[in-house]
Amino acid sequence: MPTAHIAAERGDIAPAVLMPGDPLRARRIAEQFLDDTRLVTQVRGILGYTGTHGGLPVSVLASGMGMPSLTIYATELVRDFGVRTIVRVGTAGVLQRDIALGNIIAAASAHTDSSMTAARMPGVSFSHAASFPLLRNAVAHAEEAGLALRVGPVFTTDHFYLERPTLMDQLARYGTLAVDMEAAGLYAVAAEEGIESLAIMTATDNLVTGERLTAGERETTFSAMVECALAAVAGVSPSPALFA
Repeated sequence: MPTAHIAAERGDIAPAVLMPGDPLRARRIAEQFLDDTRLVTQVRGILGYTGTHGGLPVSVLASGMGMPSLTIYATELVRDFGVRTIVRVGTAGVLQRDIALGNIIAAASAHTDSSMTAARMPGVSFSHAASFPLLRNAVAHAEEAGLALRVGPVFTTDHFYLERPTLMDQLARYGTLAVDMEAAGLYAVAAEEGIESLAIMTATDNLVTGERLTAGERETTFSAMVECALAAVAGVSPSPALFA
């Protein structure tokens, strides 16, 4: 049944979903990577599509920006539409000087300064972690395809413009690869609901050097990341026969 935020029927959304933040990027992924694509929801301008990739049913649904927005959509995908695998495909600002722009970041874990997880489990510093099968598949594809992929922790924050150079320096010294706004939220939903999840991101900005990708470069490198995400879900998703 449709929810308050997703106007699709049961069966309209595949068991595996890619989640970019931007609705227009969701449309581009659907058009470029999926076959037999159809629009299944567009409530509040959040576009969602379902199609197939290599015979595997896959959906693409935008998440909006930040953990609150992603958490709403991810929770409804699982509880109301039976989704079992979610991969965030987004962008990140990197904290390590040696990570080149265009490299792919696979978030093995996610620190956060958000109170969202604290509200879930008071008194516990919850560990936000990726699903190993998805992470393993993403790494294997990157190695086979010759893609530059780094695996490690990221920092998920609710703040976009707040400047905290001391904190960023500390995170970098502790091996944090990049900053994003969604990974920890996804991993918390996945842990609560018992599904597979992974956040992979293209390095579009280097917060150490100040370098940034151009708009054209962002699109080119984004394609490599989506291919990596699709390879990751291919090995852990249910049989197409289960999609009905």
